[in-house]
Amino acid sequence: METDISLALIGLVLLTALMHASWNAMVRAGEDRLNSLALMTGACGLLALPVLPFLPFPNPETWAILGGTLVLHTGYKLFLVRAYTYGDLGHVYPIARGTAPLLVALGAYFVIGETISLYAVAGLVLVTGGIISLAWQKRCGSSDERKATFYALGTAAFIASYTMMDGIGGRVAQTPMTFVFWLFLLDGLIFFSIGLHRRGWRSIRATNSIGVIAFGGAALQMVAYALVIWAMSVAPLGLVSALRETSVIFAAFLSAYILKEPIGRIGIAAAVIVAAGVILIRF
Repeated sequence: METDISLALIGLVLLTALMHASWNAMVRAGEDRLNSLALMTGACGLLALPVLPFLPFPNPETWAILGGTLVLHTGYKLFLVRAYTYGDLGHVYPIARGTAPLLVALGAYFVIGETISLYAVAGLVLVTGGIISLAWQKRCGSSDERKATFYALGTAAFIASYTMMDGIGGRVAQTPMTFVFWLFLLDGLIFFSIGLHRRGWRSIRATNSIGVIAFGGAALQMVAYALVIWAMSVAPLGLVSALRETSVIFAAFLSAYILKEPIGRIGIAAAVIVAAGVILIRF
């Protein structure tokens, strides 16, 4: 593995961060967020299906991890939909993405006694301060804002949980891609079924720009994930993970300049602070 990282690789990882923020923006911009996310997730499953014959069939240990992580991925999506129902992209995304590594770092410290560096402590302070600013900087803590914050924090808890479980799954499977593509397939099947049950086929078919949302969003998710996995195989994991957290900053700018949400300078500054804190935690 390289100990250095080229400008081209940095650009590629930053592109994945933009992709991640972009599919979240697509969900937030949709009239029915559940429909949008169900279509994206279902399309991910369809795109994964042709790849599965070329991968080893999951072993029993992999199926056990898949069962647990599918519950977490489903909870994550349901909370994400609710968070975007009540809050803007620039409010929800930094809280959800910034709190997840904070929870992992604190959990590692209190549960398994993992040492936290001074950089990580500084990062925890920055993330906490940025999240507090984001949580209360608009509308003086209205009812919708409080609900958005609650669901964003719940989303973060699911992200932290499935991240750790997925890491185990990638190790126990015959190959990491076996775990990843079966996860795409089963997750797509489950969440599309939830969308179909709650909204009905007629509502899903009536979604505006259905093809763009389904396969555009799915392509953003899958390509971004694949590129990050590849980048982590050729460059230091901590550096790649840290660069990927710039998605918080991209989300703030997408919120302000594409979705025209009233995030303001304070919101953008808070998102930058969260991103900086997460980068320090990663190191």
